[in-house]
Amino acid sequence: MTAATKKPGFWAIFSIFLLLGLTSFGGPAAHIGYFRQQFVSKRRWLSDAEFASLLALCQFLPGPASSQLGMAIGLLQHKFRGALAAWLGFTLPSALLMLAFALSLTWWQPGLLSGVLHGLKLVAVAVVAQAIWAMAQSLCNSVRKAVIMLLSAALILWQQAATVQLLLLAGAALAGFLLLRHETASDSRVALVQPLQRRQGLGFAAVFLLLLLGLPLTAQYFAQPMLTLLDIFYRSGALVFGGGHVVLPLLQAELVPAALVNADQFMAGYAAAQAMPGPLFSFAAFVGAVAQTGISPVTAAVLALLAIFLPSLLILCAVLPYWQQISQQSALRSAFAGVGAAVTGLLLATLYSPLASSSILTPLDAAFAVLAFIALQFLRLPPWLLVLAGAVTGILLA
Repeated sequence: MTAATKKPGFWAIFSIFLLLGLTSFGGPAAHIGYFRQQFVSKRRWLSDAEFASLLALCQFLPGPASSQLGMAIGLLQHKFRGALAAWLGFTLPSALLMLAFALSLTWWQPGLLSGVLHGLKLVAVAVVAQAIWAMAQSLCNSVRKAVIMLLSAALILWQQAATVQLLLLAGAALAGFLLLRHETASDSRVALVQPLQRRQGLGFAAVFLLLLLGLPLTAQYFAQPMLTLLDIFYRSGALVFGGGHVVLPLLQAELVPAALVNADQFMAGYAAAQAMPGPLFSFAAFVGAVAQTGISPVTAAVLALLAIFLPSLLILCAVLPYWQQISQQSALRSAFAGVGAAVTGLLLATLYSPLASSSILTPLDAAFAVLAFIALQFLRLPPWLLVLAGAVTGILLA
C-alpha cells in the first residue's frame, strides 16, 4: 500500500473482517489462508514479506495466532480503532452463534448437520493448500528454504506439542541466520508503517503483567465465580501457545473441576465450536453463558470473551514496536527467512493433520477438495462461494 493511498476507516475494516468472520471455516491455518488472499492478493494492504513478518510475530506470541494477525493488520491500517474493528468483525459471528447455542441448550437436540460440516472442512483443505502454494513460492524459493519447510513439517507431524512449535521456530531462525545470509543479503527491507511508539509498548506490557499477576490474587481473595472465570480465561489467553485447538482441552481441566460448567456442557460447546467460522476462542462466549456465575448469561459471555482475547491484544501491542525495529536489521532478515519457511512447514503439516486426515475420507472427498483448490487457485472463485458449494456438496455426499 502506497503512502498516497487512502487507508480504510473503522467501518470498512469492520465490514471486511465481518465477512471473513462469517465465511472463514477450518481453524487458524485456514484463517491465515483467507487473510492472505484478502489482504495480500486482493486488496494489497500488505506485501508477502510484510504478511510473513506479521505472521512470524503472531506465531511467536501466545494466544490465537489468526486473531492476533487480524488485529495486527487492523492496527497497521487504522491504529487502535482498526485493531478493534478487525477483532470485532472477525469474532462477532462465531461469538453470537456460540451464545445462541448456549441459550438454547434447554431445547436443542444433539446432532449438528454433519454433512454440511464435512463439506466445509473440505473447503478448508483447499484454502490451506492454496495458502501453502502461494507462501512456498515466495518464502521457500530456494533449496535450503524448502529443506527447512519440509523438516519443519516432518517435526510437527511427529510431535505437535506447543513447546515443540516454539523450539522449531527458534531453531528455524537460527538455521536461517546461519544458512540463508547470502540469499537475503540483497533483499529489500520490510517497511511497515509503525503505529506504536516504544513507550506505548512498555505501557501495554505493564498492563499485561498487572492483569496476569493481579487477577489470580483478586479471584482468590474475593472467591467470586465470575472472577475465577475471568482469571482462567485471561491466563489461558496470556500463556497458552498453539491457539484454540490447544487451549480448549486445557480449559476443560480448569473449568470443570472448578464447577463453573459440567463435563456434558463443555463437550457440547466444544463440538459446536468446531463447526463455527472464525476463531475457536469464541468458545469463551459459550462458557460465559452457561457458567454458574450469578450474573446475566449475556453479560458473562461478553466478559469471558474480553478476558480471553485481551491478553492477545496487549502482548501484540507490547512487542510490535520492538519487532518492527528488529525486522529492519539486515543481519536478522535471514533469520526471518528461516522462520517464514518454517511457518510454511507448519501449515503444510496442518494441511495433512488434522485437516486432510479428518476430512478426506473417500475418493469423492478427495475429488471435491482438488476441484475446490483448482477453483480457488486457477479460476479465482471467491472463498464464500466455495463455502456455499461445500455445504451443499456435504449434504449430497452424506
